[in-house]
Amino acid sequence: MKVKLLTHTKDPEKIVAVAAKLCYSKSDISTLMDGLTDEKVSNFLERLSNLGHASPLEHASFTFGIEGVSRSLLAQISRHRIASFSVQSQRYVDMDNADHVVPKEIYDAGYSAVRLYEKSVKNSFNNYNELKEELTKKYIAEGMKESPAKKKAQEDARYLLPEACCTRMIVTMNARELNHFFNLRCCNRASREIREVAEEMLKLVYPVAPHLFKSAGPSCVCGTCPESNMSCGKAKEMREKYNIIKNGENDV
Repeated sequence: MKVKLLTHTKDPEKIVAVAAKLCYSKSDISTLMDGLTDEKVSNFLERLSNLGHASPLEHASFTFGIEGVSRSLLAQISRHRIASFSVQSQRYVDMDNADHVVPKEIYDAGYSAVRLYEKSVKNSFNNYNELKEELTKKYIAEGMKESPAKKKAQEDARYLLPEACCTRMIVTMNARELNHFFNLRCCNRASREIREVAEEMLKLVYPVAPHLFKSAGPSCVCGTCPESNMSCGKAKEMREKYNIIKNGENDV
């Protein structure tokens, strides 16, 4: 798994503070930036947080490159609909040499579980390649030229590919949606793969905009756990963990 922050809004905290200033002052557009010192930016953002006024955070966006993750993760992350996604296509990209993800839980289950998992994944890829060849022959026999026949064949054969199949994507979220994403996906009850992706994303954005993400992490970090009787019961440990992630080990 690899997560990289590709780009983000220039001066994201200042642009959010500008939006907040517009809401709460008489300043016009031409003078909004006047006198907006780092201290005033910090004060505006603290006020927003205290008021629960989150809409100005939508003016700051962050774009990530993510690869080495499964199509299973793609199904989860794309449920965050206030975001933009560009994903490697299994229709246009041949998956004959694609890698796959092995969840840590499978490794932890021991040799027999890993062997069964790897065998199943290998069979899926073998069947994909075999079906792709058969379909290519069929489409050529029907009069299609070789190149479009191969593209059509891999488009149809992709249904055999496992959810373990690796993919890569570019994801853009604004700061408000990112905080919501961290609330849900940094939680211990989220699947391990997307939790690890979320943690890496947080590590990348926090140094860029610490005020915007000061409360980032699972809901229990700055509040109560919403999971009721399904809670992991480790709120204290999670607070310590995310304090380390955001502020460094010496601050715990």
